[in-house]
Amino acid sequence: MPVLAWAACAACAAPPAQATSLYQPATYQPYTSDLRPRRVGDLITVMVYESSSASSSANTSAGRDAAVGVEVHAAGRAHGAGAAANNQLDGRGRTERAGRVLAQITVAIREITESGDLIVAGEQLLEVNNEKQQIKVEGRVRAQDVSDANVVLSTRIANARISYAGEGDLSNIQRPAWWHRFLTLFGL
Repeated sequence: MPVLAWAACAACAAPPAQATSLYQPATYQPYTSDLRPRRVGDLITVMVYESSSASSSANTSAGRDAAVGVEVHAAGRAHGAGAAANNQLDGRGRTERAGRVLAQITVAIREITESGDLIVAGEQLLEVNNEKQQIKVEGRVRAQDVSDANVVLSTRIANARISYAGEGDLSNIQRPAWWHRFLTLFGL
């Protein structure tokens, strides 16, 4: 009997057993659900397909002719004076610009609005042969525009701010020299 009494006392003095559940309501996602993001910090892949072009041209033409003449006859002699002016302006200008960006970038959800829209932002930096290329994407995405594969097209991002910039030897060569930019300031 003393062994049985000792075991009963030890069982009463031991802390109660606790179990933790594998189910966590904050992070639960069923295996059968799609991969669409649901929380701040989740990632979305953006397929950037942007193409833009613009052109403008202007033609200006103006002309003005003016003449003034005075002739005086006195005592058989003619005296005259005259003035003439001619002013011509002919101007032409043309501007064309085209751009195309094809990229794939993964961005993070920064905020979820009251209406359920996702505020996303992210950037990617790529360096190849001392040429740096940086892509930044920010904007507002409707949750239903995110595909089952967790991808959204850049054309479906509201208030999109997409920037693509590069720096390195190639971009430096394409930039006009400082003296050329200086002369351009004065229209030369």
